[in-house]
Amino acid sequence: MAQKDREKWNRKFSEMPDLLAPRPPSQLVEKYFPKAPGKRALDLACGGGRHTLFLSQKGFDVDAVDISAVALEKLAQKVDPKSVKLIETDLDDFVLHEERYDLIVKTNFLDRDLIERAKKALKKGAVMIVETYLADDANEKRDSNPDFLLQKGELEEIFSDGFEILEYREFWNETYEKYRMKKAAIAVKRL
Repeated sequence: MAQKDREKWNRKFSEMPDLLAPRPPSQLVEKYFPKAPGKRALDLACGGGRHTLFLSQKGFDVDAVDISAVALEKLAQKVDPKSVKLIETDLDDFVLHEERYDLIVKTNFLDRDLIERAKKALKKGAVMIVETYLADDANEKRDSNPDFLLQKGELEEIFSDGFEILEYREFWNETYEKYRMKKAAIAVKRL
């Protein structure tokens, strides 16, 4: 499966280079990064690296993880290797060490097991931001795999124990995306 995913994402990023175009950070990342108790961050499924770039410019040391060599090669041209470590791996195999990060960002990719593992990788007082697509009857892309869509209230439930919810919101995705899709985002602090 990992090899198929790797090939799929390398092909996608090669055939649609606009997916790697510069993008602004998520509003919750922009709003809550200052609440991180330190400067060690993790950007899971970083893709084009919009959060990696933003956080490294704000003084963070960032581990940027993605399965796509194409995406990481493009990102390598934009980052300072002294503050950004690029890690090419399947996130199913990525080992997250407990209480390592001050900030974890995971956007546009839903893997419920990865969220659970990432929660343990947060230091006490650390911040995590998750933003991804939400199941909604008004979504334009009707053939989305339901396993990759959040259900209403799911993020709040995931972080109901051991976390302070800083903010939760539902909204329409960015206008540059191919399909109009509902998204949900949450910023939490580990207690």
